[in-house]
Amino acid sequence: MELLLTLYKTTGISMLTLSQFIMIIVALGLLYLAIKKEYEPYLLLPIAFGMLLVNLPGVPKEGLMESGGLLYYLYQGVKMGIYPPLIFLAIGASTDFGPLIANPKSLLLGAAAQFGIFVAFLGAILLGLTGREAASIGIIGGADGPTAIYLTTKLAPHLLGPIAVAAYSYMALVPVIQPPIIRMLTTEKERKIRMVQLRNVSKREKILFPIIVTVVVILLVPSSAPLIGMLMLGNLIKEAGLVPNLVEHVRGAMLYCITIVLGITVGATANAHTFLNFATLKIVALGLFAFSFGTIGGVLFGKLMCKLSGGKINPMIGAAGVSAVPMAARVVQKVGQEEDPGNFLLMHAMGPNVAGVIGSAVAAGALLIIFK
Repeated sequence: MELLLTLYKTTGISMLTLSQFIMIIVALGLLYLAIKKEYEPYLLLPIAFGMLLVNLPGVPKEGLMESGGLLYYLYQGVKMGIYPPLIFLAIGASTDFGPLIANPKSLLLGAAAQFGIFVAFLGAILLGLTGREAASIGIIGGADGPTAIYLTTKLAPHLLGPIAVAAYSYMALVPVIQPPIIRMLTTEKERKIRMVQLRNVSKREKILFPIIVTVVVILLVPSSAPLIGMLMLGNLIKEAGLVPNLVEHVRGAMLYCITIVLGITVGATANAHTFLNFATLKIVALGLFAFSFGTIGGVLFGKLMCKLSGGKINPMIGAAGVSAVPMAARVVQKVGQEEDPGNFLLMHAMGPNVAGVIGSAVAAGALLIIFK
């Protein structure tokens, strides 16, 4: 019996605390959503598994996130702000800016969807958080994980774990969060509006666009250079069409490798000690508040554009103004086809969706200027 008791005390089971048990259940719940429900498994699966790993008791300190551990070194790319710009490079190489170029008014919808950032920022200030902390939490409203991580590393690194987990979790849950908001704010008639086909965009326009955006945006908001610069470089490489192998590797192998490393290390920051407290609950609640108001801002501005256009613009595409590419655009397409199977809104929604990526990066740059 003494031998069995000794062996038991060496196992992680004997060291398991209630808070660790709760975090393991949360991690398993996220894994269920990623695998069974297929809620953006590229993001949610590595985040949930990282959360599971770090909350299993008895793992040697040098084994994970502590100095000398595997995840500790991988996490430095998050902490130093290296991974987010590289992900933006891959997003740029994966994204067609044609719908935005064909319909420049989409920029307005992308800007309107950043409304949630500033609403959550004010809410965080009212709850007693500092301006730097409030800015880092508010950026979750852009539904852009890399931007949230990048800004938080600069302004509030002590909040990086819960903010990153909240941002990526809400990105993964876009198909769950957005449809009820869209239906609540639009009528059946508005959801059935069919939009005219977008014009063809020339190759010259697609090549000039990232160059012009880079110059204009960085001249106006210099601190947005790492994100905007990498986003537009990726897109320019894609549209130039000179190095197809490079484009394929950037938007394929590189993107997936960085996503796995970023996801598992971000998830590993969500240990019981840092996650199960009132401050983290405030961040999670404010993040949901920010994301919801971003969707609301985009849809309401879409309704305004619908009125001004004489009913030619489907207001649902405003919901795609959050920068979860292409998840938010796919949600708009799905909701539209539930009302009218012959209504194809995906390309129209991609315009605000791409504009949202640019808008969230600009918003992050503006907040950096104010609080740096």
